[in-house]
Amino acid sequence: QKVNKTESAVRITHIPTGIVVKCQDEKSQHKNRAKARRILASRVKDHFESIERNKRDSARKTMIGSGDRSQRIRTYNYPQNRCTDHRTNQNYSLEKISAGMLTPIIEDLRKLERQRQIAAS
Repeated sequence: QKVNKTESAVRITHIPTGIVVKCQDEKSQHKNRAKARRILASRVKDHFESIERNKRDSARKTMIGSGDRSQRIRTYNYPQNRCTDHRTNQNYSLEKISAGMLTPIIEDLRKLERQRQIAAS
C-alpha cells in the first residue's frame, strides 16, 4: 500500500523514436527507474530490429518478384521480327537476338539496375 502513498512513479521517453515507458511497480523510485530503463531498452531494440526486418523483407520481395507465372520477361514476335523486353520496355531486332547479339539487352538491363540502386539509396 505504500506504493500508492509515495511519489515513486517514473516516465522515461526515448527522444529519437518517441517511445515512452511508465513504471510504478515498486515502492522505490530508483527501482522503478531501473526497471523503466530496462523496458525502454528492450522496446527501442525491438523497434530498430523491426525496421531492419522490414527493410530486409522489402529487399527480398523486390528480388523475388511476384512469384506468379504471369510475370513476363521477353516476348518474341516472329511475324514482326521483334523481341520485346518487358523489364526495360525496349524492342530489339529478332534476327540479331537469334544470332546471339545480346549486348543491347544486357546494357539496358545494367542501366535499369543502376537506376534502381540509385533510387534505393
